[in-house]
Amino acid sequence: MRAFFDTSILVASFQRDHVHHTPSIRLFSSANRGNFACGMHSLAETFSVMSALPVVPAIPPEQAVLFVEEVRERLTVISLTEAEYFSTIKKTAEAGFRGGRVYDALLLACAEKSGADEIYTWNLKHFQALAPHLAARIRNP
Repeated sequence: MRAFFDTSILVASFQRDHVHHTPSIRLFSSANRGNFACGMHSLAETFSVMSALPVVPAIPPEQAVLFVEEVRERLTVISLTEAEYFSTIKKTAEAGFRGGRVYDALLLACAEKSGADEIYTWNLKHFQALAPHLAARIRNP
């Protein structure tokens, strides 16, 4: 079995006060590079979100980098070629999706490329709408 993590799972894993922290960290803690993956873009998203959370005390950039390092240690990071990246953007536009939904579409393209049997996210509706052919594989932890 191969599983893929959306950024929402990673952020919830590292943020103790997140409503989905417990199921996310349980799943993330069981992850290993042989069977679990995430998209390259999730590294930047995880850093961005964790270093900008409105929490007290604030999470310093150095700590956010440690979270990203933990992701790299536990998960296989999947990237898209330039052609795959552009093709995903084009398909997203042709399907009528706008704005930031393209980032979810790019992660779904990485999930598909990884051969994931399960795609974990807290954004079920968005992911299933973007990739109805993968809907049966998309789930919460």
